[in-house]
Amino acid sequence: MTARLKASIAAIALLPALASCTETSPEAPPPLSQEALDSVSKDAGAPMDQLARQIDELFTKDGLGETRAVVLMADGKIAAERYADGYDSETRHISWSMAKTVTAVLVGMLVADGLLNEEAPAPIPAWQRSGDPRADVTLEHLLQMRSGLRHTEAGDPPYESSEVRMLFLDGRDDMAKWAKEQPLEDEPGARFEYSSNTTVILADIAASALTDSDDPDARRTAVADYLEERLFGPLGMTSMVPEYDASGTLIGGSLMHASARDYAKFGEFLRAGGQAPSGEQLVPSGWVAKMLKPSPASQHYGYQIWLNRPNPKLESPHPLFPDRAPANLFSLIGHMGQYVLVSPDQKLTLVRLGHSNREERPPMLNEVADVLVLYPER
Repeated sequence: MTARLKASIAAIALLPALASCTETSPEAPPPLSQEALDSVSKDAGAPMDQLARQIDELFTKDGLGETRAVVLMADGKIAAERYADGYDSETRHISWSMAKTVTAVLVGMLVADGLLNEEAPAPIPAWQRSGDPRADVTLEHLLQMRSGLRHTEAGDPPYESSEVRMLFLDGRDDMAKWAKEQPLEDEPGARFEYSSNTTVILADIAASALTDSDDPDARRTAVADYLEERLFGPLGMTSMVPEYDASGTLIGGSLMHASARDYAKFGEFLRAGGQAPSGEQLVPSGWVAKMLKPSPASQHYGYQIWLNRPNPKLESPHPLFPDRAPANLFSLIGHMGQYVLVSPDQKLTLVRLGHSNREERPPMLNEVADVLVLYPER
């Protein structure tokens, strides 16, 4: 073999190595900060580095909005917990519409006490007058957002919204009265229409079940004491502060305040079928099952709670991610990106609180799903 041939063979042998030098290698992810690593417990039930990175991206990745708090419970223990600057484990965060699910539990406790019946017509005297078609609206219709009452949740301009008018304009002093005065626009039970005003009607019904008094202080005290003694106290939700309007009605559709840990306690309570950590059954497990049963008018909604069920009839994007998490996952959802996600099959509760606009919420939820997929279904 000539020297020239040997040189040619050697050059050919080097070609793959030379080619690999010119190819772009995948860029390694940046090292995790100590804050990111410290946010994850050693027995988190998932790979620590992967979990820490996914939680970190909720706080640092562009285009997701502002994440202020994340608490992840796995098998009943805190697996991850992190807060943005200016927030900590004691900070109270507004619930917005996550309050609706608390109101549904309140109604369920009153049903268990024999004070209400979800299958009966809603106990609203004005609706029971002869010839009033609203007499056919049941308590369950209200719970499932299919009452048929006239409503526009989000108006353009905002003051055309029924919710805004009730909360801040002509209905603000007696919100339930304003909401109950609305006529029907659909047959009761026929159509799902998300309505914060409907939940205020439920809160008003709850107050009337607990006291005959019209005095605002008496109504407020009756509901506040009942919630504290029967729900918040047994769950150790010491930070919870519900708001009431001038008539003493719980603003049960949108205005409660609590720490991220207390929202996680509420999610775990639902995951346990209505049991407190002590084992006390605070609301019947059958009621929780009804809350999580898909409405006949909407497969992705139960009793004041969102379900991770596919719904081909939706005209807008699904509020959760049925393609990326178990079908029995459910969630409290509040305005601008407040979430308490509960996945019974994975034994998880994940709380994400912050501020994300309409465009930021889908990618943010995708990051949340990336956290959940680190845990197997059981």
